[in-house]
Amino acid sequence: MNVHDLKGKRIAFAASGGLDSCTITHWLTAQGVKVVCMTADLGQPDEASVDEIKSRMLASGAEDFVSLPLQETIAELGLKVVQAQACYEGRYWNTTGAGRQAIVQGLVGEMHKRDLSIMSHGATGRGNDQVRFQIIATMLDPDIQVYAPWRDAAFLQRFSGRQQMIDYCEQYGIPVKATRGKPYSTDANLLGLTHEGGLLEALQTPADLVIPIMGQWPENAPDRATTIELRFEKGRPVSLDGKTLPLPLLFQRLNLVAGRHAIGIGLHMVENRFVGVKSRGIYEAPAMELLATAYAFLTQIVLDRRATELFAGLSDYLSRQLYQGYWQDLGSRMARAAIAETAALMTGTIKVSLYRGTVRFVSASDVAHSLFNADGSMEAEGSFDHSDAEGLLRVLTLSARTLARAGQTRGVGDSSEFA
Repeated sequence: MNVHDLKGKRIAFAASGGLDSCTITHWLTAQGVKVVCMTADLGQPDEASVDEIKSRMLASGAEDFVSLPLQETIAELGLKVVQAQACYEGRYWNTTGAGRQAIVQGLVGEMHKRDLSIMSHGATGRGNDQVRFQIIATMLDPDIQVYAPWRDAAFLQRFSGRQQMIDYCEQYGIPVKATRGKPYSTDANLLGLTHEGGLLEALQTPADLVIPIMGQWPENAPDRATTIELRFEKGRPVSLDGKTLPLPLLFQRLNLVAGRHAIGIGLHMVENRFVGVKSRGIYEAPAMELLATAYAFLTQIVLDRRATELFAGLSDYLSRQLYQGYWQDLGSRMARAAIAETAALMTGTIKVSLYRGTVRFVSASDVAHSLFNADGSMEAEGSFDHSDAEGLLRVLTLSARTLARAGQTRGVGDSSEFA
């Protein structure tokens, strides 16, 4: 779609309240488009209130503004990521991918209420978000049309980048917070922050250029550890230090305590975007890092070897699915159903120590489905008879002996490669 297709029509625009949102809203309005701005309340820590976003969007020409209360939704998605240990490429806790899933779910629901069929967003043509917005929306409603300004020739002719957008906002008196001197951009929700772009696009720029919002760098953290206790019941964290908390508030509290101790702060990553290019980001995800680490300690106690192997594969698969926007397809639903089987067994209390960027195990108790017992002890206890291992080793070495005698293994000092 291009802007000429939209003249006189009413569209839903996913507005963050930032530079892109304000510029696009004003530009579309000037082209004769009726823009209903919809902003998700995801508990984003970089915004004082959604009301401030509302005032900016209305000042930018929006016909109407809708705040979507989605903190519960994003918290539940974050928990699903924790339960699946769905960390993309081993470093990134999918905070933006989960955020986009929550936003589009809320946006499509509101569009149905208002009988709107065209959705728009400010995601660039080089990133993952354009894919996420469009795939998620299409899966939820295959009849929705999507207009992406950053893929419209008319918009690209007017705006080539951030500086031209700032010029435009200054020209028309649009109240944006963006400044020419900000060295990077930030995207935020309850689960975490993504810092990217600007000076961060140079690998010569150190990660500590970023000024953390959800915590502090390890060298500024307290020089004394703090111990906390998390209680899980059937995969859900239900209390912190004995105090029962609803999930969104639990995330808020963990963000505070973990961020103070530099947990999940400043995670540098050069990742593979879905569109086929590499990008560099500096991430903050204090609560996710802390909660996922504690949950991992619990899975180590509960899952056996074969379940652990399958769980690892499902974790990797779901991390890619969420990253790419396929959280609702059949494959993801099948994988999440399997993860739910493991989550149902995760009941126990985990105590950890937080100190300057590290989460250390302290203790585990009341683990209902624990497989850890005295059978693995080095002492004379448990039901494992040492002498029983003699027959086991005879069986296990049978195939090894056969392989060696058939010339299929390397002998001592043999470093040659097989032909």
